[in-house]
Amino acid sequence: MLQQTLMTNLQRFINFTNFAKGFLRRQNLIASIKKSITTTLKDIFTVKKKLKMAQYRVNYQQFKLRQMEQLIAENNEHVFLRGKKINELR
Repeated sequence: MLQQTLMTNLQRFINFTNFAKGFLRRQNLIASIKKSITTTLKDIFTVKKKLKMAQYRVNYQQFKLRQMEQLIAENNEHVFLRGKKINELR
């Protein structure tokens, strides 16, 4: 009876190790860990470049916005801070 339970437990352990070995071969954990580490390092080293590109885009959009506001202000007759309007009030 004791020998039979030991044999079944040993057989279960052997089956478990075979399943675990097959899983590790299929998933290839070391390669996936290596791949994730390399992508993380690439992202870390390119952060400054990405930040500069984002700052350039933001500055360009702000420049365009200022240009549009200036054009609108120049062509608007209802701006009360223009010199012509101030002179008329005097």
